[in-house]
Amino acid sequence: MDDQTKNLIQDHINTNEVCLFMKGTPDAPQCGFSMAVSNILKILEVNYKGVNVLENQELREGVKVFSDWPTIPQLYIKKEFVGGCDIIKEMYESGELKKMLEDKNIAYKK
Repeated sequence: MDDQTKNLIQDHINTNEVCLFMKGTPDAPQCGFSMAVSNILKILEVNYKGVNVLENQELREGVKVFSDWPTIPQLYIKKEFVGGCDIIKEMYESGELKKMLEDKNIAYKK
């Protein structure tokens, strides 16, 4: 991964409290997994930035290297990598995601 891609990823993570690297956009997800995580964040009414990795092949591959995680979507909360679709779904169902949002002072619908 080149420095430009690494810096772009880091900038998205640094400037957005909740950042979702996804296929497509929050309003038009391009895969079911991205849609699932996006929908969970919408249900919780979390303000988040969706970054469309399909617009840039370097970004699409770079984000996997950056996090050392092989799949997309990838969710970051306050600069911390949380996980992909399965992990976010489990955390949502168990209440762990709400607890994390609370612990990090992220506004959401209770």
